Amino acid sequence: MLKVLLGLFLVLFSVNNYAKEIIVNVINQLGKGVPNVVVYMEPSIKKQVVPPSDIAIMDQIDTQFSPHILAIQKDTQVKFPNSDSIKHHVYSFSAAKTFELQLYKDLQADPLLFSKSGVVELGCNVHDWMLGYIFIVDTEYFSKSDRNGKVKFDLPLGEYTIKIWSPLIQEDIEALATKVLVDDKKSKHNIILNKALLPNLLEYENLDEFGDYK
Repeated sequence: MLKVLLGLFLVLFSVNNYAKEIIVNVINQLGKGVPNVVVYMEPSIKKQVVPPSDIAIMDQIDTQFSPHILAIQKDTQVKFPNSDSIKHHVYSFSAAKTFELQLYKDLQADPLLFSKSGVVELGCNVHDWMLGYIFIVDTEYFSKSDRNGKVKFDLPLGEYTIKIWSPLIQEDIEALATKVLVDDKKSKHNIILNKALLPNLLEYENLDEFGDYK
């Protein structure tokens, strides 16, 4: 009897720890992949997650935030170095994190803890055109889509909800959430956008209206 129970335990243990490769494609209304979109997988059964130990970086380079979009897990610390030779005054009034940092060259500020999920929009009081985002997710399974709109995950089997975020997406983000079953049968999932994206940072210089810039 003991051997049977031990065998059952080992089977269940191996299933729960089995990692399946899943590919998520973010596709626009023209059928093309959308890069730089935050894609994250929320398991239906939440487990206790160890807070991240790595410190994320949101730099200032050539009077721009780098990266433009930083995706992090909840309870991650973020450091704000200043790689420019001039002063920056970074701030956010977002509900997920309100702060301001005066960043002088060669003066390192302490990292900030981001413990609430959501979007943190960054600006600079010295350089009005600077705009960046920190997107905080409450799951350990997240990444940003590559230049082909693709993200790969290695996930334990089970039910998940695929969610995405980008400041360029115009449609209802919640409506794009998709429940999927991660099993041995299907390894690719597509998230299709129905509306055109807002102009991005590179396209902005060719536009007349500042209000569309994201």
